[in-house]
Amino acid sequence: MQGVTEFFVQNLTNLIRSQGYFAIFLLMTAESALIPIPSEITMTFAGFLSGVGIFNFWIAVLIGSVGNLFGSLLAFWLGKAMGENWVREAIKKWGKWLLIHEKDFDLSVKWFKKYGHGITFTSRLLPIVRTFISLPAGIAEMNVWHFSFFTLAGSFIWSLILAYLGLRLGQNWQTVEPFFRKFQFIIIGLGVLAVGLYIYRHLKRSKD
Repeated sequence: MQGVTEFFVQNLTNLIRSQGYFAIFLLMTAESALIPIPSEITMTFAGFLSGVGIFNFWIAVLIGSVGNLFGSLLAFWLGKAMGENWVREAIKKWGKWLLIHEKDFDLSVKWFKKYGHGITFTSRLLPIVRTFISLPAGIAEMNVWHFSFFTLAGSFIWSLILAYLGLRLGQNWQTVEPFFRKFQFIIIGLGVLAVGLYIYRHLKRSKD
């Protein structure tokens, strides 16, 4: 398994080195379009390359965010066009080839029904759900502009966190994946809290 992982990481990083920003866009689009390419590799490596002067940090973050939005819109329109029954049957039939499980789709549907449209923002910072939330959003025919805004905002924060970690870790950027598995919810919680405080202060100043 470790050999497969190293081979996977090597190919992704080679693609990013050779194709630059386009590779970041392509890989982040694929991830949000339900193809299992971990953004933890894409964006942390992009952050590392920013640290050595190959990429511009903020351009890499923005491109990663837009890629996530584009891929999410593809999944959104799939859910909207085909409906829940078709999506469920497709997952049963072909999901194993893309490492997509029906229980993951069920979880995203449950969260969307429970928390409403706002989950399209917070889900971008959560494991599993963030990849699948576009499907129930499309099935529910959520306003596409609201969906796009929440998705881009959440994706920007996620890309920023990963790229910053890659920038700070330097040559040790690959340590971020197990680190995220262990402390993911703490890191995400602090990130969301910081963003929430910023928005609250901004709105408060606007009222004064």
